[in-house]
Amino acid sequence: MKSNRFIPILFLSSFVVTTAQAQIDLISIGQVSGTYQDMATQTAEPLESGVAGNMLGGVGSGLAYAGGNTFLAIPDRGPNATPYNTSIDDTTSYIPRFQTFNLSLAPNPEYKSSVVGSLPYILSPFLTNTTLLSNKTALVYGVNGAPKLNTKSQFYFSGRSDNFDPLKTSTNPKDGRLDPEGIRVANNGKSVFITDEYGPYVYQFDRITGSRLKAFTLPAYYAINKLDSLGSKEISDNTSGRITNKGMEALAITPSGKTLVGMMQQNLIQDTKKYVRIITIDIASGKTHEYPYLLTTGTSVSDILAINEHEFLIDERDGSGLGNGDKAVVKQIYKIDLAGATEISTATIGAGTPLVPKTLFLDVLAKLNANGITAENIPAKLEGVAFGPDINIKGVNKHTLFIANDNDFLPTVGGINNPNQFFVFSIDESDLNSFLPQAITPLVK
Repeated sequence: MKSNRFIPILFLSSFVVTTAQAQIDLISIGQVSGTYQDMATQTAEPLESGVAGNMLGGVGSGLAYAGGNTFLAIPDRGPNATPYNTSIDDTTSYIPRFQTFNLSLAPNPEYKSSVVGSLPYILSPFLTNTTLLSNKTALVYGVNGAPKLNTKSQFYFSGRSDNFDPLKTSTNPKDGRLDPEGIRVANNGKSVFITDEYGPYVYQFDRITGSRLKAFTLPAYYAINKLDSLGSKEISDNTSGRITNKGMEALAITPSGKTLVGMMQQNLIQDTKKYVRIITIDIASGKTHEYPYLLTTGTSVSDILAINEHEFLIDERDGSGLGNGDKAVVKQIYKIDLAGATEISTATIGAGTPLVPKTLFLDVLAKLNANGITAENIPAKLEGVAFGPDINIKGVNKHTLFIANDNDFLPTVGGINNPNQFFVFSIDESDLNSFLPQAITPLVK
């Protein structure tokens, strides 16, 4: 493609309190065609399934602000919708990576406030870089599972589900399989933190080279003991640990840059359904703390975002909408405060476990509906959430919130376009008066 870089655009329980959203508005939508390829041309060779190895897809699995108009967007383990080998869930040797985008807002000269669906800003996503993720020492791969780009000093991660050591637990950092879901940038701008569903893991990578720098150790009861390349068998063979494909999904970094805050997508196998764990990680020492969160309206958690050192926004959603062939029902952002929350340090949680209080901050589906976007056209997987630069609207300073979708590397579904999308909301300071932005040093190459 000649223009890859030029891309146009259930119930609420008693501890949940709804909140007004009068000062939160949808101001722009940007799109990236699912037919584009990214800048890692060295991976363009077709994967085992025949799909191009550098398809620009799934970029909304995780979204991180990197200062200015720069954002990092991360796809998951790669294309696996084309059947070719069910024994490995049709996963491929796609090399996990993160994409660097310029997401700049410009006033829309054709904006008409009286017209439903007309938005005041134009967002034009511009891809500036693609960074592949690798390790300096050898990783464990399945039969013919090692990426062809490997060298004697650079071993790439892969989305293939059979790239693991069957003699060790799932949190073995030498496993070559990686399913990235959450991403945040270090305050010095030089590295990124990424969560993985296969482990679950939390890794730190060099932002320029993509080489892994560190693996953070999680409590042993997050791991599974019996690993399998077939997800359904892996689930049925284990009685504790993360659920396959429902592992460490979300990641936040506090404004000080000292603490990572991760969340599982769903409950651990041994935990009561819908009881989801929040885990904080001190970056310097690796020390962890856990807190229990209850899913109330959605079926899973997709991201967590720091408001300040102790308050966070949580993306809770269902799996319905564009890309799933049905109508979206739940796409909501909740606000929580860990200050004073009860810490847990047990291998099992459920009924009776003191929960982190939550309040509804933004009903994304309702806001999109109000702007003329029907439920069947709202992406099923709105997964990446990040604050962006403040903007001035009619003399009033506003915060911006960017939400991106994972299109599962499917350019179309049922003949309907299924692009990567970025939804931008403006937030009045009165609705987020405790907001403390992360100070990120610009990256100098």
